[in-house]
Amino acid sequence: MISSSHLLEDPNLDQIPELLAQQRSFFASQQTKSLQFRKAQLERLHQKIVEREQEILAALHSDLRKHEFEAYSTELGFVLVELKKAIQQLPKWMKAQKVGTPLFLFNAGSEIRSEPYGLSLIIGPWNYPFQLLFAPLIGALAAGNTAILKPSELAPATSAISAEIIREAFPPHYVACLEGGVSVAQALLKERFDYIFFTGGTKVGKIIYQAAAQHLTPVTLELGGKSPCLVDRDTDLKATAKRIVWGKFTNAGQTCIAPDYVLVDKAVKEPLIAEMKRQIKKAYGDNPQQSDSLARIINAAHFNRLIAYLKDGEIAAGGDYEENERYLSPTLMTEVDLDSPLMQEEIFGPILPIISYDSLPAAIEFINQRPKPLALYVFSKNDKHVERVLAETSAGGACVNDTLLHIVNPNLPFGGVGDSGIGAYHGESSFQLFSHQKSVLKRSFLIDDPVRYAPYKLGIKWLKKLMDWTL
Repeated sequence: MISSSHLLEDPNLDQIPELLAQQRSFFASQQTKSLQFRKAQLERLHQKIVEREQEILAALHSDLRKHEFEAYSTELGFVLVELKKAIQQLPKWMKAQKVGTPLFLFNAGSEIRSEPYGLSLIIGPWNYPFQLLFAPLIGALAAGNTAILKPSELAPATSAISAEIIREAFPPHYVACLEGGVSVAQALLKERFDYIFFTGGTKVGKIIYQAAAQHLTPVTLELGGKSPCLVDRDTDLKATAKRIVWGKFTNAGQTCIAPDYVLVDKAVKEPLIAEMKRQIKKAYGDNPQQSDSLARIINAAHFNRLIAYLKDGEIAAGGDYEENERYLSPTLMTEVDLDSPLMQEEIFGPILPIISYDSLPAAIEFINQRPKPLALYVFSKNDKHVERVLAETSAGGACVNDTLLHIVNPNLPFGGVGDSGIGAYHGESSFQLFSHQKSVLKRSFLIDDPVRYAPYKLGIKWLKKLMDWTL
């Protein structure tokens, strides 16, 4: 036997296969499949998270300098809501779904059963290091799987408290959290899992996908991209500016669904910029560096990447930075070079390019010429314009007259499309994501149908009529 505490605190890469073998053995015991077991584990996780609330908030402040309100609303509270919903709805989710059976299959009944895949791997990112590690874990446990968690080493304080919570809540043969850097992730990806869930960038997502393909392992990839924010001339400019500013500069723009650029009707471009400047000042004061509501950039590498973007256009607001503090003020940019890195790469920081358009079809074409984004935002009082944008563009999700909030509703599946990801979760969708939908047909021995057996005596003409009539 390996020493579980030693493995989880300072993982020996050679011991990973044995840990996975232990989890496979535990899953094979069938213990994870009962409603009572799953519900008890979710309740225990809820208890442990609540007990460590202040430490979690402190860790998020240490890693990203998140204000406790922002940290609770976007991370801790988000996870607790998901947990409560899973605990309440699990009996309903687990119940087999009865479906119709064609008449030519008489004396039979059909149903769909949700069964766990087995051993799951969840790799979390650094930008929402608590939410995006634990939210998928809720789905994995609710569905009856075991789990290996790999938190991001770029958010070390949150990684540490997450590992402590997992150690206190679960034995490692059921759920284990392996801290560490790239070498740990690489070692894990060499192993065979039954399901892999990854949140991060497209570049690494492709590596995950290639590793999963070696074992034909199903995956969910929650990636990102350049999420557009389209502003129609017929809109409430004050509310629009306020909501864009909030959605963009929450977590200092380090949000996978943050508005990445604004497409605004040229008739209202200048009034929108003026109002956004007022809203930035209202939110973060005359000197945003002194505001406790503005997070910081995660590390020096990302800070330097963002500073380089400032040369790709004209700065309309902000543009101030302090390297030692990894501070970058909320920044609006105009006259941007569309071929520059600013408009070719996901920004993932507090810089917002603003681009004008001449007509709605031109704006839609601009969006469609680029890879499909994780989110799309449209601000307009014109329902026809809104519907046209939604109908003629593709994105993982969309929000009308606001930003980010579609992710908060647990009844809406959240996920990407195309370059922005594969698969969707939250609420019941998380349960379904980590469950194989097994089709089951049950038939009685009482009556048999002789026409299907050889030697065949029924002509195809009558077979077609029979099958058409009995659907």
